[in-house]
Amino acid sequence: MGHKISLSTIFVAIGLTFSMSVAMAADEAKADAKEAPAAEAKADAKEAPAAGGDARASMLANTCAGCHGTNGVSTGPAIPTIAGLGEETFTDAMNAYKDKDGGKNGTIMGRIAAGYSDEDIEAMAGFFAKQKFVPAKQEIDTAKAEAGKKLHEKNCKKCHEDGGASDVDGSSILAGQWKPYLNYTLKDVLSGDRTVGKKMLKKVKAVHGDGGDDAIAALVEYYASQQK
Repeated sequence: MGHKISLSTIFVAIGLTFSMSVAMAADEAKADAKEAPAAEAKADAKEAPAAGGDARASMLANTCAGCHGTNGVSTGPAIPTIAGLGEETFTDAMNAYKDKDGGKNGTIMGRIAAGYSDEDIEAMAGFFAKQKFVPAKQEIDTAKAEAGKKLHEKNCKKCHEDGGASDVDGSSILAGQWKPYLNYTLKDVLSGDRTVGKKMLKKVKAVHGDGGDDAIAALVEYYASQQK
């Protein structure tokens, strides 16, 4: 997509390793270490017969496991879980990475996404949509999470239903994601490093206006607290 994308698409992200230094070093190292096997897996997947669509999708998705975990379940902390994402969310994020003017930056994701055809992305989107989302187990400040819940109810619930746990119409899954990932992403939106729609930017700024960085941290704590 060559225009502004929604905050929900950014939250996914597929490879949302992003421009933060904590993720950059880890991503680059993993990319170099897995470049050869990933290329082999993709080549093998392209040779799979049409009747073996599920196997082909699985082989393509395996190229994401080095960073996003087996079947898209991230082991943290700056990389999101992509298991359970809607096909639209996955596809939009990958296409935004492929489009150099799409407003979606990343340490290696642009390079990775560029190597996949539309058919490859569609197959992977279908694969990850069928996987179970597994919330990240992490320590939670309950008082902060309660404050974050109020911020969510006030600013975010219309788009991010079920406390951010449902990926409806490309809204992505926020509940149960790693705190560092959510925090870095919101800060990138506020700084302008992530381009989002005017409505979503307004909402993020409204949260920040309610208490600065502490409010952002509270919202993140609320999403992270949903671990069931």
